[in-house]
Amino acid sequence: MQPLIDHVVVDVRDRMEEGARRYRALGFQLTPMGRHSLGSANHLAIFGRDYLELLGTDVPGGALRPDLDPYPVGLNGLVFRGHGAEALAAAQQAAGVPVQPALAFHRPADLPDGSRADAQFKVVRLDRATAFDGRVYWCEHLTPEHVWRPEWQEHPNGALAVARILIASRDPERQAALFGRMFGADAVSAGPEGRRLLRAGEAVVEIAPQAAVASELGTAAPDPAGRGDYLALLGLRVRDPRRSREVLRANGVAGVAELAGGLRVPAAEAMNATIDFLA
Repeated sequence: MQPLIDHVVVDVRDRMEEGARRYRALGFQLTPMGRHSLGSANHLAIFGRDYLELLGTDVPGGALRPDLDPYPVGLNGLVFRGHGAEALAAAQQAAGVPVQPALAFHRPADLPDGSRADAQFKVVRLDRATAFDGRVYWCEHLTPEHVWRPEWQEHPNGALAVARILIASRDPERQAALFGRMFGADAVSAGPEGRRLLRAGEAVVEIAPQAAVASELGTAAPDPAGRGDYLALLGLRVRDPRRSREVLRANGVAGVAELAGGLRVPAAEAMNATIDFLA
C-alpha cells in the first residue's frame, strides 16, 4: 500500500470558536461546522487532495469524544487515505500492525448550494499505545464529493496541499519500524541528524529526535503538554509565500518568521501547532 496523506488533525477540544477564528486569521477558508455521529464537531480547510481538520466539541466546557479526551490542544492526528476499510484492517493485522476493526460514521454537510447531504466515512485506527502520542489511522471516504468541493478549496493564504509533517520522537527508529510494517520496509528512508522519512505522495512525514526538533523550531515550537512523542509541525505548500505573508500581516498574526522559501507561524498563534507556508 502506498502511503498518501488524507488529512491532519488539530485538536481544539472545547475551544472550537477560538480555533476557527485563529485559523481564519491564518488565511484558511473553513467549511461550515459539521457534527459527527460519533459525538464531535469539526471545521475543515480543504486543499487539492487532502485537508486540515479542526476537531473537538462546539460546546464550551462540554464533554469530549472519549478517544479525543486524552489529547491536549494541538496537532494530534495523522490520517492516511484508505480504501476497502475491512480488507485494509485485515491486511494490517496480518502484517502485525495492531489496528481496530473498521468503524463507519457520518456527519451532515451543509453544501455551498444551500443543500445538505451526509458525508460518510470508514476509518481503521491504530491502537493508541502503538504509535507516537497521537492518533494514527486510515480514512476511507464513501462520499468524497461532499468533502472536496471546488468552492471550499480556495484559501486567502493560497494553501494547496500538505507538504511536510514533523514528528518529535525519543526513538525515531521505533516509529519508523511501525511505518515500515504499515507500508513496507522500502517506504521509510534515513535522513540527516538521525531522522527517518516516510514519503507519502508529494508529502513527507519526518520523524526526528526531539533535540533536533527543538533546535529547528526554537520558540515557534508547540508545548508538548504532557505528550511524549508528538506531532510538532505541519508544512503546507502555498501558491506564493509573499501573498501568504500579506494575509498574515493584515490579520495581525504575530511572530511569523521568514524561512528559505517560506514562512513559519509559531504554535502560539495556531492552537499549539507550528505551521509552515512553503513555496
